[in-house]
Amino acid sequence: MGRAFEYRKAAKMKRWGNMSRVFPKLAKAIEIAAKAGGGDPDMNPALRTAILNAKAQNLPKTNIEAAIKRATGKDAKNYTDVNFEGKGPHGVLIFVECATDNNTRTVANIKMYFNKNGGQVVPTGSLEFMFDRRAIFEFEKTEDMDLEELELELIDSGLEELEEEDGLCIAIADYTDFGNMNAKFEELGIELKKAELKRIPNNPHEFTEEEHDEIGKLLEKLEDDDDVQAVFTNMA
Repeated sequence: MGRAFEYRKAAKMKRWGNMSRVFPKLAKAIEIAAKAGGGDPDMNPALRTAILNAKAQNLPKTNIEAAIKRATGKDAKNYTDVNFEGKGPHGVLIFVECATDNNTRTVANIKMYFNKNGGQVVPTGSLEFMFDRRAIFEFEKTEDMDLEELELELIDSGLEELEEEDGLCIAIADYTDFGNMNAKFEELGIELKKAELKRIPNNPHEFTEEEHDEIGKLLEKLEDDDDVQAVFTNMA
């Protein structure tokens, strides 16, 4: 199998299985999209995508509606995107994406997690080239779907790879083509299960089980932080 299913395997191992962790992050993504483009999903593609991903991870409808209401109210928070790059135990490379309404707090917390768990934050841009930023789309193959024809349809919108296994299809494109691909899926009437931007390591590194355990302590601290939206590593 190709990189698409290497990604799929990695995604299955994500630590975001805990609702108390993932739900606030999904709600924040909805708030950010709604504040930027309005609270009507029909008129806001970014909000439609955020809602799609939230539903894929079982965020209740009431939580979705509450997030949109917060974002469009007079007391809506202003979030800023900020990224951190660092090295953890055993040289693991870590890229952290955050959305924060208090940058001072976020910077202090992220640095503390690294420093107390055998790592260090490195200057911005130090690790950017170690990851490929890709747009990832998941959808189910229907009986009348011809994947070869679909591939031809999607190529002009930026498709780089399309694979299918056990009825689940994964399409990969460059991150700059996220909007084009999303629009094409809507045009074709294909219902997506998930649409995300991911940072995939260029050279995944193997770590021992013991090293995994030590690295995991730092990753858990990062992922538990409310300001952290996503954490990527070069772990194979």
